[in-house]
Amino acid sequence: MARIIDTEYKNIVGENVRKIRTAKKLSQQALSDKLETLAIYICRGSISRIEDRTRTVTDIEVFGLTQILNVPLEELFRENILV
Repeated sequence: MARIIDTEYKNIVGENVRKIRTAKKLSQQALSDKLETLAIYICRGSISRIEDRTRTVTDIEVFGLTQILNVPLEELFRENILV
């Protein structure tokens, strides 16, 4: 069954993923490559769609993002983080 999300955005972590990733000077491809070391396969294009909030993110992907970006889970969900 397809996931139905009746909102403008499909995730709430994307903006913070972008802010944290760029603050750590990681490219989208580098982030994708590092996630792959955890057996989490998100291509560079999907990283872009996560960051612009047009793609959903699974719990496993969120966990992997916290590990690679070295931030607590709450940091991805915080509003208006300053990096």
